[in-house]
Amino acid sequence: METTALAIGILCLVLGGALALWAARRVRDSRERIQRCEAAASRDLDAAHTERERLTAALHALDDGVIIFGADSTELVRNTAAARFRDARHSDAAAAELIDRLAALALEGEVCERELPLFGPPREVLVVNALPLELDGEPSGAAVIVRDVTEQRRTESMRRDFVANVSHELKTPIGALALLAETLASTEEPKTAKVLSDQMLRETDRLVRIVDDLLDLSLIEAQEVPTRDRVLVHVLLEEAVERVRALALANGMPLRYEAPPGDLAVECDPKKLLGAVTNLLDNAVKYSEEGGEVELSAERAGDRVVITVRDHGIGIPSRDLERIFERFYRVDKARSRSTGGTGLGLSIVRHVAQVHGGDVSVESAEGEGSTFRLTVPAAGADDAARPHAEAS
Repeated sequence: METTALAIGILCLVLGGALALWAARRVRDSRERIQRCEAAASRDLDAAHTERERLTAALHALDDGVIIFGADSTELVRNTAAARFRDARHSDAAAAELIDRLAALALEGEVCERELPLFGPPREVLVVNALPLELDGEPSGAAVIVRDVTEQRRTESMRRDFVANVSHELKTPIGALALLAETLASTEEPKTAKVLSDQMLRETDRLVRIVDDLLDLSLIEAQEVPTRDRVLVHVLLEEAVERVRALALANGMPLRYEAPPGDLAVECDPKKLLGAVTNLLDNAVKYSEEGGEVELSAERAGDRVVITVRDHGIGIPSRDLERIFERFYRVDKARSRSTGGTGLGLSIVRHVAQVHGGDVSVESAEGEGSTFRLTVPAAGADDAARPHAEAS
């Protein structure tokens, strides 16, 4: 009996030790599995956090404003571009109100879009889109996107105006030519025929100038980087004076030219820059009264050359100063018709200045005259050894 009990005791001890060892191993294995799961979960969490940061950064980098709402209409995300509409005042308050209104419609499942003009300043046009969001087929919130379409609408308006103006400008001389030709065909009086034919030539010349100016403007706009040569400024200005001298004499108007330093030069497309200066001089002569003086000069200002055309003519009303560089825009339409302008000259000047990395500005007062300043980069000192191009 005692031997049996001892054997049973030993067996129990052995089994207990084995069970304890098995349990310890199970615990260790479970702990390792838990640690592996925790490490994997931590990696997934880090990856999710990184992805969220990346998406948030991308959202804030957008030019469009984006606001995300939860299903309970709580705001979850608002990017940088949309921050201006939070606690907004003045015109932005109208945009904030529209955002809230469209978000409420989107939370009810409606996709909507509205265009909102803001009268500023500055004037803007916004398009606000709102759409419902779903997660696993269930409504989860709404997104509102605010896009600034000001430049797009301005371009569309300019395109419409341009087509309308081109049509009008071409229709006028074409209609006149048709009428003149019909009258000429029915007359047998030599003097009348001479008058009609002269008028037809003038209308034809007007058509040619319109087409030429349109082609010039189209080429300038298409050529982002003009070909450049080093041109002495005095050579360019003297050629421009010669081109308008006959018109100035015919109008009884003296041209006063102040020659710049002989070594003052610019890097430019000589033909285009000469055309721009000639346009400014031509305008000054046409819109000055007989006997009024037109002045032309140029000087260096830092790394720029400023070409100045000043007249003492009729001047430009302040309301028109911001628009005179637009295509076909005329301050005095009746006078422009009589002087034969196409309404494209100053637009060409502006584009020539811009493609050369420069600018054109105007100062004017009614009855006192106007001063136009065409600014372009000066040629660098390292260009001094390069040959000078002829302006023409």
